[in-house]
Amino acid sequence: MILNIKIENFEGPFDLLLHLIKKNEMDIYDIKIYEITTQYLKYLDSMKEVDLEITSEFIVMAATLLEIKSRMLLPISKEEENEEENDPRKELINKLIEYKKYKLVAEFLEKREQKVGVVFKKKPEIIEEKKDKTKDVDILKDITILKLFNLYNGLISTYRNKMNTENAMDKEIPLDKFKIEDKMAEITNKLIDNKKLYFSKVIKNCSSKIEKVVTFLALLELIRLRVISVVQENNFKEIYVEEIGVNER
Repeated sequence: MILNIKIENFEGPFDLLLHLIKKNEMDIYDIKIYEITTQYLKYLDSMKEVDLEITSEFIVMAATLLEIKSRMLLPISKEEENEEENDPRKELINKLIEYKKYKLVAEFLEKREQKVGVVFKKKPEIIEEKKDKTKDVDILKDITILKLFNLYNGLISTYRNKMNTENAMDKEIPLDKFKIEDKMAEITNKLIDNKKLYFSKVIKNCSSKIEKVVTFLALLELIRLRVISVVQENNFKEIYVEEIGVNER
């Protein structure tokens, strides 16, 4: 197996081991000690080739890995096989996990340090809006009682004219002035003399809105009782009403 190692600056042996574990996609709780030891030693040999100084910490870790490797090669009994305490890697794994925690905390603090001096915070406070009293004074500037009186009369006149328009409905509706039964009888009587009635003419003969509404309801009731039928040949054409024969009902 050809191993390509890129020389990098590591802060210590644990940093190098974490790098090798991540590079080989290993589970930190189940380290393949043979592969890690082989790669670790090759890294130290590469440091010698480029004349880098190898500190005692790296050498001690190399000795520890070799010791763990040799202990794992020794035969173990069946009783010791299922006991985690007899795993030679246990102490190294615990130290690596602890080192990884401190490393992550250090990276987090380093990122926070870079933002120091960039973010400025201010405590929240209630900002009261100052009212400009001069604006209220300007609104009433040059306004006299006579002008206000004329303005009021103008508004009242506009309102009365609006209420007295032809489209406005009467304030008082006479009680039972128009009845649906009367309109039904009126329509059927007209159909006796005429074969059909035009809807537009029927509505046009109404004197008020309320009479138009009652007439329309009377037509709907006659249609429901199948006394009359309503026909429209095409869209937007005249709508006409005709009586339904007794045999057709």
